[in-house]
This record gives sequence, C-alpha cells and structure tokens, in this order.
Amino acid sequence: MSTAAKPVRVLLADDQPLLRTGFRMVLGGESGLDIVGEASDGAEAVELARRLLPDVVLMDIRMPRLDGVSATRAIVSSRLPVRVLILTTFDLDEYVVGALQAGASGFLAKDVPAEDLVAAIQTVAAGEAVVAPRILRRLLDRFAAALPEPATETPRGLEILTEREREVLVHIARGESNSEIAQALSVSETTIKTHVGNVLTKLGLRDRVQAVVLAYESGLVRPRQ
Repeated sequence: MSTAAKPVRVLLADDQPLLRTGFRMVLGGESGLDIVGEASDGAEAVELARRLLPDVVLMDIRMPRLDGVSATRAIVSSRLPVRVLILTTFDLDEYVVGALQAGASGFLAKDVPAEDLVAAIQTVAAGEAVVAPRILRRLLDRFAAALPEPATETPRGLEILTEREREVLVHIARGESNSEIAQALSVSETTIKTHVGNVLTKLGLRDRVQAVVLAYESGLVRPRQ
C-alpha cells in the first residue's frame, strides 16, 4: 500500500514581519510544504531549529542579534537534521562565501519566482544544493585569478573517481542539473543521479556546492571566460 510523501517542514527566519507573511502566503498554499514556525532574528532561528527540527530553514542574511550566516553556522555545527536555504536581497560575494562556508545548502535572491523558490526548498530538503547561477558565476569569477590552471592530468585526490565520474564532476562544476548532464552525456537521468551520488560519497562531500568548489580548487576546471 502506497503512502503519500510527507510535506517538507519549513521554518521561516526573517526580521521583517511583512516578508514572513508573504512567504507564508506563498508557501503555505503548497501541498508539499508545511510552515512549522517563524523566527524574527538569527538567535530565535537557531532556537526554533533545535526545538522544531524542520527539514529546511528559509534564512535571511541580515537580522538582529545573530545574522543569517552565524545562525546557519550554529545550526550546521549542531549536526541537526536541518538544512538551510539562504534567501536575501544582498547577493553580494562576501555573503555567498560566508553562507556556503557556514554550511548553507542553498543561496537565492529574494526576487526569485515563487515556483523556483518552492522547487529550491524541495531540492534542498532532498539533500541537494541550490545556488542561483548568477550568484555562482559571480563567485567563481571573483576568485578565478586565485584558482589553479586546469589540470592536464587527474588532479591529486580525484584519482578515486572513474573517468565517467570525473566527467560528471566537470558538468556539476558548470552548474548543470542532472537532466542537463544526462542530455550532454546521452545517458539516463537515473544514471547521472547514481554517478553524482558516487562522486559525493567517494570525495566525502556534503552536496553539489562542495563538489563545485572542489572541482575549481583542484584545477579540474576553471570559470568560463
């Protein structure tokens, strides 16, 4: 007997009541989402995350008492089964870097369309990562000069991957989705999902964002000019 999938439990964290109300109205109407709480600052977000154990915290960056980056770090370091999706009007590089280093699983601008926000929450809840392409591109461009040249041989540390897994990692680093990678390599999306899982497991990575960073840091790829 089949059972309906449980809705994704979401905690809203934003210091502006009007924005929280807006998010609740947009997300509350989705059958696959359940808004379990609201926090008006970072400290409250950490407290509620520990108490309510939501699947995803929709986290603002600039909040009183404790900012979104610090709150994210506190939640992730507590090893809670909770993932954080940063949503902000400030898509500046330093915030991206701080949020990702703190362990955020996603970073989107607040002007993202509602359907994309819902999809991002579901993606993050499923254990994957989401970073808006324009933000990831700016981040990589900023640090391009400090990155090593593309490797002519297999970069050290990536020998554990098969040739096809390294190929998949290159596509991941370009910000491509599983379906886009499947189309590029002429294989099924299920096959790509398996390869992505193997890449993350073998390299001890949490998600696709860490895979992107490793691919560039190792010199496997460089930002496109």
